[in-house]
Amino acid sequence: MSTLKIEDLHVGVNTETGLKPILNGINLVINTNETHAIMGPNGSGKSTLAYALAGHPKYEVTSGSVTLDGEDVLEMSVDERAKAGLFLAMQYPVEVPGVTVTNFLRSAKTAIDGEAPKLRNWTKDLKQAMENLRVDPAFASRNVNEGFSGGEKKRHEILQLEMLKPKFAVLDETDSGLDVDALRIVSEGVNRVKDATDVGIMLITHYTRILNYIKPDHVHVIIKGKVAEEGGPELAERLENEGYDRFFTAGV
Repeated sequence: MSTLKIEDLHVGVNTETGLKPILNGINLVINTNETHAIMGPNGSGKSTLAYALAGHPKYEVTSGSVTLDGEDVLEMSVDERAKAGLFLAMQYPVEVPGVTVTNFLRSAKTAIDGEAPKLRNWTKDLKQAMENLRVDPAFASRNVNEGFSGGEKKRHEILQLEMLKPKFAVLDETDSGLDVDALRIVSEGVNRVKDATDVGIMLITHYTRILNYIKPDHVHVIIKGKVAEEGGPELAERLENEGYDRFFTAGV
């Protein structure tokens, strides 16, 4: 079992007027084979948490710690975090002109493992993963995210997850912009990876609809950069019925 531990994490974002504090002391512990749903309204700090874990240069950790199996994640470069087992599925995946999906995935796998995967097995596994995600075979020859629809971008993120097999996956609003069918297919992909690899999942979302497909073990509500409440799946059901107003009216 591997453990990702976040302790008293404070993070700000660099703006034209200086550093703006966003996270104000986040504490989370995620083990492999666990799914943690991170919920909260817009501007609460959910995506900031994702980017800080991944090492985005725009986000500055001002205090606190993040460790993966006792190793200091914050001292690692972005590529070192990926090699250690961290994966981020971005809310807004970027285009990479001139780099095909096939080349991107195999290069990433080689960099993470330190050696190239055997071509025959790799090709077979990639083909199967694409079939599972209902992706056209021509998808493999297209440039990464260039001209992709919103649904195709999200399926590509899950394709990366399935092929790279990280220890921990941070899924930043993977349900955003997906229709009902695409949401189901993407969710099935996440569940398939978890069943096959015991990946620990941090699932960031506004809504509970994706939680109908990806069942969380724990739910954490972030309000104004802090964890305001924690619980099991029943907490997500309460949020669906009541929303987030009670956290603000209570003065959290």
